[in-house]
Amino acid sequence: MNRLPLSSIFLIISGCLLLMMSFGLRSSFGLFVEPIGEFNDWGRDILGLALAIQNLAWGVVAVVAGGLADRFGTTKVLVAGAALYAGGILMTVNVADVWSLNAGLGVLIGAGVAGTSFGIVLPAMARAVAPEQRQLVLGIGTAAASAGQFLLVPVIGHLVESLGWNAALQAMSVMAIAMAVLAMPLARRRGQGNDASSQQDQNEPSFSEIVGIARGHRPYWLLILGFFVCGFHVAFITVHLPPFLTEAGFSTSVAAWSISLIGLFNIAGSLLSGVLSGYFGLRNVLIAIYGARAVLITLFLVLPLTQLSVILFSCVMGLLWLATVPPTSGLVSSMFGTRYMATFYGVVYLGHQVGSFSGVWLGGSLYELAGNYNSVWWIAVVLSLLAMVLHWPISEERAGAMAVDQQ
Repeated sequence: MNRLPLSSIFLIISGCLLLMMSFGLRSSFGLFVEPIGEFNDWGRDILGLALAIQNLAWGVVAVVAGGLADRFGTTKVLVAGAALYAGGILMTVNVADVWSLNAGLGVLIGAGVAGTSFGIVLPAMARAVAPEQRQLVLGIGTAAASAGQFLLVPVIGHLVESLGWNAALQAMSVMAIAMAVLAMPLARRRGQGNDASSQQDQNEPSFSEIVGIARGHRPYWLLILGFFVCGFHVAFITVHLPPFLTEAGFSTSVAAWSISLIGLFNIAGSLLSGVLSGYFGLRNVLIAIYGARAVLITLFLVLPLTQLSVILFSCVMGLLWLATVPPTSGLVSSMFGTRYMATFYGVVYLGHQVGSFSGVWLGGSLYELAGNYNSVWWIAVVLSLLAMVLHWPISEERAGAMAVDQQ
């Protein structure tokens, strides 16, 4: 990293700070499920649907945002994303009808997160370094997102308790619009990237050729299906773990700190995932992560629920939380290169967000039906095992090279 040009160092720092803000805010919305529900006398199915729409909008817009970033530049997309993010939060202040809730907390915030998160920022960071440095940089970026979760969720939890949920949302809208400033150093002219990275990307097939390759590339589709499971886990836990804990008798601060601890330990988990991926292979690291999640969730369900078990669950889940992102984004880079990485990672992330929609929506709906979250927790365990099977046949070979060999 000490051989990087100063512009690349500033880009990486700005990208990390931006991801901290984007994911710190995004991880806090579970704290608003109970207060908004009580204010409007809404069930968790209504709040769950709004947050599920947020995740689905995030995934759908991520595909479009990735293409726009590849075509028109990263900074323009990031600024637009920050504006949508802030607008969606403001629309949720004093929300009193379901339409406004779904439009603000759902669609607008989902679009804002899509324009300020991994699919836009990580490709810019990957292009700023040589190929041999990419996994480390992707791990650093993912860890930065978790640092934001660790730092911001307790702050916002305190604002909710001391000032009320409306004032907390107003403060969050100011933080969201501030992300537009952090986007400026990510503006890079074509050909301004790292020489080693640029030289490799110049040898890549055209966009239309890569699209044709991707359509028939089986490992790419397996990766998309596997990332669905990650989205299911992350979104369900982010949204429904806080009310799950408060209903069990824990305070709001304990619920907030459980999400915060996940973010803290994911800093180490993301960095470790990036390093281990270089030693043991991207696919193997993903298989290990999903297997560990299955074991952890099972233990959380069968052991007595105490403050200690909540802390241990949060810490270990944090190590596994976004640890899937460095090897998953690394596989996309390995398959298709970095020139159009934002677009192809956006498609993979759509699979993640369809899973997120499913996890949040099922969490709220099945809770209203059964009065508890037990069935959704066990669905999460089964999906972990399925993800292990899906990742087993994935190859790390270059998709374009495979197509050339076949011709």
